[in-house]
Amino acid sequence: MHIVYLHGFNSGPQSLKANETAAYLQQNAFDATLHCPQLSPHPAEAIEQASALVASLPDDTLLIGSSLGGYYATFLAERHQRPAVLINPAVRPYDDLARFIGEQTNPYTGVVYTLSDVDMHALLAQRVSQPSARRYWLLLGSCDEVLDWREAAALYLDCRQTVFNGDDHRLEAWPRILPEVLAWGRGQFLV
Repeated sequence: MHIVYLHGFNSGPQSLKANETAAYLQQNAFDATLHCPQLSPHPAEAIEQASALVASLPDDTLLIGSSLGGYYATFLAERHQRPAVLINPAVRPYDDLARFIGEQTNPYTGVVYTLSDVDMHALLAQRVSQPSARRYWLLLGSCDEVLDWREAAALYLDCRQTVFNGDDHRLEAWPRILPEVLAWGRGQFLV
């Protein structure tokens, strides 16, 4: 089994959730291979980079996306017919990130880049208006301080959803739910 973890905006493979995922798989899932690329800060480049990775992997590939990575994972799940676990996914990043247009610095990599209207248009082009119900499992924190979890719950209405009351955007419950996430992912390939 292959797992592709897609990080969020101004994040990277060094993020806490990515590291928790890697540690869990190392200790508990010897047959799973984790792929956690450093995505370009520019959405058009990021989606092509991630799409090329997913296309190169076998059919038993589970996508995990956090925040903006959840938005990307949705696009890729539909394009490549893969299951996806979405952690507090962005549903309108072309609106939410517009306030960050201008110079940015990724705190994990130190890379300085400029976010522009072109990037917002690229995000809009990646929008999936009707996600396939069976393909997704949403993990949402009811106290997400970055994104309104109800927007994701509404967009993915017919998908499996777990709302962690009192949890935030970081999703403290992530390490505890990893065994169930892995079991769900494996189950998707037995159907």
